[in-house]
Amino acid sequence: MYIRHETGKIGEDLATKYLENLGYTIVERNFVAKQGEIDIIAKDKQELVFVEVKTRTNTLYGKPVEAVNEPKQKHLISTAKYYLYSKHLENEFVRLDVIEVYLRENSYKINHIKQSI
Repeated sequence: MYIRHETGKIGEDLATKYLENLGYTIVERNFVAKQGEIDIIAKDKQELVFVEVKTRTNTLYGKPVEAVNEPKQKHLISTAKYYLYSKHLENEFVRLDVIEVYLRENSYKINHIKQSI
């Protein structure tokens, strides 16, 4: 596995733990469709939350959220719509969030950006 993929997996695991600690129920991880992938699908009270996780070890190339550009947003929205359709959840309240994970040597920081898309 490439270092970048390992970093992403670590970030997704930390984000999942973070959401669970906030009381979210994790519905699914790494949902893949031809439209794209959604890292985490969770339930927050009455809302179904589609979460894109971006993990970085530095900000040399910008903040993690900046990687969720317009094309990426379109793929996320399209994938979320497909998920809702395929699971017969068209009437659910939904939200799209981004979780930034900043990894340091022995620590990490999480920035949860709700309804970012």
